[in-house]
Amino acid sequence: MKTYKTYSILTLFFLVGQFAFAQFASQKKADYYFSKFSYAKAIPEYERMIDSDLNSEYAHQQLAECYLLIRDYKKSIPHFQAVINNATLPTDYYFKYAMALYANGDLDESEKWIKKYKKYNKNDSRVKRFLKDGNLASVVFNSRQRYEVEPVSFNSTDSDFGISRFKGNLYFGSSRRDEVTGDTYGWNDEPWLDLFVVQEDNDMSMPKRLKGNVNTKFHESSVAFSTDYKNDTIMYFTRNNFYDKKEGYGASNEINLKIYTAKFIDGEWVENSNLRINSDYYSTGHPSVNKARTRIYFTSDRPGGYGGTDIYYAEIHERGGIQTPVNAGPIVNTEGNEMFPFINEEGKLFFSSDGHVGFGQLDVFSTISDEDGKVIDIINLGTPINSSSDDFAYYGLPNGLEGYISSNREGGMGSDDIYKFKFTPSLDVEGYVVDGVNEQMLDSVQIKLYDQITNTMVAQTMTDENGYYRFPVNRKTTYMIEAVRKTHPHKNVYFNTSETPKAQKILRQDIVLEPVLDLKLLAGLNKIYFDFNKSDIRPDAAKELDKVIKVMNQTYPDMIIKLESHTDPVGSHAYNDNLSESRAKSTYEYLIENGVSKDRIVSYKGFGKRMPINKCTSKQDCTPEELELNRRTEFPILQIKKGRSVSK
Repeated sequence: MKTYKTYSILTLFFLVGQFAFAQFASQKKADYYFSKFSYAKAIPEYERMIDSDLNSEYAHQQLAECYLLIRDYKKSIPHFQAVINNATLPTDYYFKYAMALYANGDLDESEKWIKKYKKYNKNDSRVKRFLKDGNLASVVFNSRQRYEVEPVSFNSTDSDFGISRFKGNLYFGSSRRDEVTGDTYGWNDEPWLDLFVVQEDNDMSMPKRLKGNVNTKFHESSVAFSTDYKNDTIMYFTRNNFYDKKEGYGASNEINLKIYTAKFIDGEWVENSNLRINSDYYSTGHPSVNKARTRIYFTSDRPGGYGGTDIYYAEIHERGGIQTPVNAGPIVNTEGNEMFPFINEEGKLFFSSDGHVGFGQLDVFSTISDEDGKVIDIINLGTPINSSSDDFAYYGLPNGLEGYISSNREGGMGSDDIYKFKFTPSLDVEGYVVDGVNEQMLDSVQIKLYDQITNTMVAQTMTDENGYYRFPVNRKTTYMIEAVRKTHPHKNVYFNTSETPKAQKILRQDIVLEPVLDLKLLAGLNKIYFDFNKSDIRPDAAKELDKVIKVMNQTYPDMIIKLESHTDPVGSHAYNDNLSESRAKSTYEYLIENGVSKDRIVSYKGFGKRMPINKCTSKQDCTPEELELNRRTEFPILQIKKGRSVSK
């Protein structure tokens, strides 16, 4: 019995030992794949550890990183959550977790963990970029959508990325299984990349592997075209240096990138040279050359940078040699990864980064330069160029309106896909506000812009001295403009940008305002005063009447008026009739003597106290202010333009 019991215990220990050995074997295997960048192969091994509850905390940490590295953020989050509150967890996991949450759209929770990371890593400039005034910084370059993005027809179910155009053809890297032979790459369990070419404007064209000896059993991608000192076409491309556990062109057990050149000879691309800026001990890849062929930009993790990978550039000697690399600096580069530079026709640098504030992990950014060409800031290109996933390999066409990006966003065909974008230029509405009578431009008109759908005012301005106004507006929107000026009744004008052509940048909307039929408002008159019991034109009254003369002789030269003078109710009718008649005559004579034609003032008349504008009847029931309102001179307008009489 004792022997049986001992045997049973030994058997149990043996089985437990075998089980533990198997699980530790899984960890060893998983760690091996992890160290070799084969995250897709490491994941099932770490999952086996969790299923058997063996060193599961470690397995969760590794799985969180594996999924983050292969950009499957949703699957990384549960593994972060399983360990994130452990006191022994390295604080850099707070930042990784925050970025996974951010990429998944959980902005509030992301902010919480960014702040926690900041407590322990106050000098990490990534935190300053992601936080502003204690909150996540805005990543919206422009609130208006500027691009339309759609996948190209030649994407495959595997990786396709990195467009470059040359002579009507598109060149890109792809791991499409139906064309690429050989083993799969452990990072994402896809075939290794080759370079392909397809006709740009032919939807029926099928991608073909590049002819020549450029494609090998290694990764090839990221093409840039330029010329050499003989003005012959050359291709810069990227290749890695390690394959299938074997030492390739580089140092053993390292996967690094190098930039090579190739020449087009007898219809094939033939490898020409390995650039001297390459190294077996760090990566140099993803080239882009400026139009003048004087500078090459590239990605590298060489020593001395700011983070994981940085953007560098190097001058190109007139004989083709590449000079000493220069880091693009801390405005472009961060502690994170900057990669896939592209320099456009105007010398503007575009690149992808997961260290600057973005919508996901890798986002596309553009540099902002001062008048001397010095980079002073960067901008995020916004949605839909960028998404909550990786967006990279920006390539703009010379027309400035179209181009290509690569992305692993949801809804794609493969793990990485190529998308074509069309830039929609910003749209402004502009116009002049003109007087409907004299056709003169009106300054100081208040212009308000309303969104008709939301019924909200979105902008306002004033016309300048030339009657000009201008607003930025959205496309596919219905608007109302309200124009208001004291001398002109307000007017509403409606317009819709839905049918505005995409290439159109300015929408013209002139506005015609009819003047008010009130000469006092048109001339901006103040009160015209007379001395007590007198009808002489005082100097202060003359200044006001000069305004009337200006309006009649310059602003509205066809205007015809009549004059009416009124008094307050104090005194007899006879007294007030005579006084008002004398004042009307004095006003008439002043206008005629100073240039107003007699035929433009058809009459002048005093009405005494017979037409009060309020209920004031005597000093006893009126305030001084009410009495004064009735002492007035009126200028009724009978005609403001020939052929346009005004009924009064």
